[in-house]
Amino acid sequence: MSKLINTTGIPTVDILSKYGKGKFRFVVKTRLGMSIVDARDFDNPRLMENPGSILNGYKKGVLHTVEFQPEGSDYYFTIFSRMGKKVNLIDETILVNLKVASINSLFYNTNLYNQAQYSAVRSKTWESYAYQMNEEVIAE
Repeated sequence: MSKLINTTGIPTVDILSKYGKGKFRFVVKTRLGMSIVDARDFDNPRLMENPGSILNGYKKGVLHTVEFQPEGSDYYFTIFSRMGKKVNLIDETILVNLKVASINSLFYNTNLYNQAQYSAVRSKTWESYAYQMNEEVIAE
């Protein structure tokens, strides 16, 4: 991923960019403990087209792991992992497409939230990208 700018040191993997189709599943915290939730069939293509929305489906603090199964495979790969306030692993495709709004509302108490990172990519608003360079808008 040439567009990725990661000054936070969060470890990344590059899985999603290698596949065109697949299925997602989520490990979430519930009142009864941890549960595995499969993405609905019609959600999988939407999540592939808009990887920044993969982390937006649950309330703050609920999502712990996201796994991806490429089409034709029997195995799931971890593309996002969080334990407590630390994001242990994230896919580069998700990170590049992640907006400041998602981080500020759902992950503000984790290591994804980093003002120095926002400054490094010129993030000005919540609609700015958090891990790729934002182009300056020139008024005409």
